[in-house]
Parts: sequence; C-alpha cells; structure tokens
Amino acid sequence: MTTALYRPITAAVTRGKGAPFTLESARLREPIGDEVLVRIVATGMCHTDMVVRDQLYPVPLPAVLGHEGAGIVEAVGPLVKRLAVGDHVVMSYGSCGQCASCAGGHSAYCTEFFGRNFSGADPQGNSALEDDHGSRLSAHFFAQSSFATLALGRENNVVKVSKDAPLELLGPLGCGIQTGAGAVINSLRVKPGSSFCAFGGGAVGLSAVLAARVAGATTIIAVDVVPSRLALALELGATHVVNSLEVDPVDTIRAITGGGVNFALESTGRPQVLRQAVDALGSRGVLGVVGAPALGTTAQFDVNDLLLGGKTILGIVEGDSNPHQFIPELITLYLQGRFPFDKLVKFYSFEDINQAAEDSEKGLTLKPIIRIG
Repeated sequence: MTTALYRPITAAVTRGKGAPFTLESARLREPIGDEVLVRIVATGMCHTDMVVRDQLYPVPLPAVLGHEGAGIVEAVGPLVKRLAVGDHVVMSYGSCGQCASCAGGHSAYCTEFFGRNFSGADPQGNSALEDDHGSRLSAHFFAQSSFATLALGRENNVVKVSKDAPLELLGPLGCGIQTGAGAVINSLRVKPGSSFCAFGGGAVGLSAVLAARVAGATTIIAVDVVPSRLALALELGATHVVNSLEVDPVDTIRAITGGGVNFALESTGRPQVLRQAVDALGSRGVLGVVGAPALGTTAQFDVNDLLLGGKTILGIVEGDSNPHQFIPELITLYLQGRFPFDKLVKFYSFEDINQAAEDSEKGLTLKPIIRIG
C-alpha cells in the first residue's frame, strides 16, 4: 500500500470476540469519490457496538466499530457536492441511495443495508483502514467506524448540522436517539391524544418517550426494571411507569389505558418482552420492534389475539429516518427545549472507552458519549 495516501489515526480496535477495545495507531485512506473525511469530536456508544464486539452480528474482526460520530469535515472526495471542509456534521448509517427503498425515501431498508453497515468493507470489498503493521482492519462500520480520531463516510450518510448546536453532544442522533424518536414520529406516527408505551427504558426507549411527548400523546407509559430509569422517564414526560419485576406489565397497562395501548415500542430485544408488548396492545394497536437480539432469535404470540384485535407488529430500522432531514429537526427541537436528550448521556474520555462499555452494559449509563477530538 502507498502510505502517502493514508493518514495516521488513533483507533479503538476490537481484535477478538468479547475482547476489550484497545487504542492503537492505525492508518486511514484519504477520501475518494463521494467520500468525506471527518475529524471526530465525539461519538456515541450504542448497544449494537457491543453486539458486534461479542459477534452476535458477524462483522469480521479485527475491526474498528463506532457508528454515532460527530465532528468536523477534514477533507472531501472530488464528487462531493453538499459538504465542505470545516462543516459540522453528524454521521449516520450507510445506504446505496439507488435501490427502490432508497429512491422511495426509506433508505433504512436499503437492499444493501447489511453489506454497507456490517461487512467491514466498502461496496467494492476493500477496507480503508490498516493497522500500524500494514494489516487490514475491518472498517466502514455503519459507513463510518467512528471509534477513531478520523472517520471516513460518504456524502449520503454525513449530515451537515448547525454550528449553534453543541457538536460533542450530537453523535447519538445518528443512530440510537434517531431510532427511538423516529420510530414514534416516522414509523408509528403516534397521534395527539393517543396512548403510547415504551418497553425498555434505555436510550432508545426514553428517546421514544421524549418523541411521544412531542407528538402529543397524552398517556405515555415506560416499562423497565431499573427504578432510576423509571424516575427519569417521569422527568422526561412519561405519565405512568411500570416496574415489570413488581407487577404484571400487561394487566397494569390495560388498567391504565382502559383496555390496551394504542402504540408501543419494544427496544429490549427480549422475546418475552416482545410477547408482553403484543399482549398489551389495544384494539388495532401498533407495536414497533427495534430491539436487536442475536441473529436467528424467534418470538411467539397468540395468533388469534393478533387477528381478532387487528393488531400490527412493525419492524423498524433507524426510525425509518431520512437522516439529512430528521437529524436537523431533532436538533431544532433540542435547541427549543422540547427534546432534552442531553439528560440521557454521560461523557467519557477516549481512554475510558471500556469503562463506558461496562457502564452501559450494567445499565449505569444510558448513552455513553466518547470524547475523542
């Protein structure tokens, strides 16, 4: 490889199944085509990063993960039109931009979604990243691999944002926060005066609570087993909370709503919780599913309950969001004080990335953000 075409970076490398992240010197290729090189200021840590670290999703290792990057454009490829050096940006998921789903405004369901986000390579099968010994590292995770001082994205997944917004806070809008809020606003289309329940009080579930309040739901229920998360849900706009270790969540939700909830979101990835969420729906209720268990996981529900109740189960990826539209909208809501997602986050230094992962997995931190730049 020609080292003159590469820039030195520091990256958190995942070298083996379940292994800790290690900060290493590495080299990242200069942008070509429609690629954008971003100097990362901070990046969120998401459950999916741990899912891949533990190889529940088979991204080739060693790899550089991270997919909620926020930073400043450092360089652009010759085909980039909308972005310039110095722009503040949030990095989101990768899509081809050309298939029927992308052309129809639903890029989260791109026919190439898995390859562009989980293959560890660019669309040509190459990696833009190598370690300090010249060995290939899997990169392009969610078209970014932002657990690094520099990350390479494409113009269609790098979103220009206002310089009035606090850049180090914004990375989680690219995935986790976008997923919860988008599920409510874009996918479920929660209506004013309706009832909504979030099964799971993590960052995605509580983002959904925030969005349900913005959408005008008047009964907003949060279900979890951690009292501190339930207390925060009330602070963020939930009208009721349910500790499913203490009471039957289905019976409780039916009592609160007078028969069942209009809309619900399942974000835990646990099949038994999914069943509870289906059972808690009222007539013609709609359940969105965003929780990501291991590949091949199955769940059960009562077919006649689904049929006679006219219920809908809806799979949702990335909140069915157009990031270039939705992320700036969420930022505007935040700046107006109507979407205080900053209450979900805790900041960590790059050197403390493994502590961030541990705190997240223990439920001590809802949304870690790793300061890098």
